[in-house]
Amino acid sequence: MPATRAPRVPAEERLFSLVLALLSTESGLTKAEILANVQGYRQRFTPGGDNASLERQFERDKDDVRELGIPLETIETPGAAGNNQTLRYRIPKGEYDLPLDVRFTPDESALLSLAAMAWREGALSADSRRALLKVRSAGTDDSAADDTGADDVEDPRGMAAYAPRLRTRDAAFEPLRSALDRAAAVRFDYITPGEHEPRQRDVAPLALVQHGGRWMLCAHEFSTGGTKNYLLSRIVGPVTTHHPGQHPAPAGAGERALAELDRIWAERTARIAVQPGSDAERRLQRRRGTEVDGGGVLVVHHVDPQILAEELAAFGPEVRVLEPAALRERVAARLRGLVADHTDPEETARG
Repeated sequence: MPATRAPRVPAEERLFSLVLALLSTESGLTKAEILANVQGYRQRFTPGGDNASLERQFERDKDDVRELGIPLETIETPGAAGNNQTLRYRIPKGEYDLPLDVRFTPDESALLSLAAMAWREGALSADSRRALLKVRSAGTDDSAADDTGADDVEDPRGMAAYAPRLRTRDAAFEPLRSALDRAAAVRFDYITPGEHEPRQRDVAPLALVQHGGRWMLCAHEFSTGGTKNYLLSRIVGPVTTHHPGQHPAPAGAGERALAELDRIWAERTARIAVQPGSDAERRLQRRRGTEVDGGGVLVVHHVDPQILAEELAAFGPEVRVLEPAALRERVAARLRGLVADHTDPEETARG
């Protein structure tokens, strides 16, 4: 009799369960304890078996949690320094509490959770996802969760059945996933950073991967014969499929795509001057791989310069890009665009 496939747990639910479990422990949890007990991992965990793929998922989830500005700490076990298997993970609750003057009634918390349930994981911006995780975690009674799980506190009022599912995560996601299942080629319009008009792309999908909290398509591009990554949020218009069954993705394509993205991430750095004590300093310091270069300067890794420019521009005067110059110009151009968008031409003409 064939083995029953573990049900898929949405990424947002898995991240929330991980955050809640790590908030609920003072001493921290080992990787093995997390994989064996936390919602989203335990469904795929094989005791004593090969869990390498699940461990890689956990490593990516750790990065995503830190990208959201959540202070995930690691604690080494005495006498086992450097042993990743004995490291313990936790989130210090005092550093992740809501401000003292922000409190929600049970009904307000329930309405916030119900509204958030309407959106699939990729539809929320990073700021929204960060706020949602904090509100939901702060609204949970510590006694309701043990040191290893969060299953029974996900939906205390049983409202998930009433929440609509708005699939605006990325309109391209479902047709691309369907094309992968059918081994079909796809055609779509794609806006390259720095361009205003989209260009048509004709590709064979290889894998859909999530890196740094964003969905990307790894695909073979017919016009160049090369493999490229496409950010789903830059695909505009419909995705059409053709030649089903003729373009099966090779085994391991997703892992190879993630490895390539990690390679790019490791090579691309930017030196950012941040105001001491600012929100920018706190959030950028917690990004995966960030190094402190002294004098309020951080070295930040990234994959997509345009995405990083958008994030840095949101911090306003709290950041200043030192290098590379191309990134500094991207941030300046975005800020100039924001000023132009909020300037009344008639008022400017009147002086």
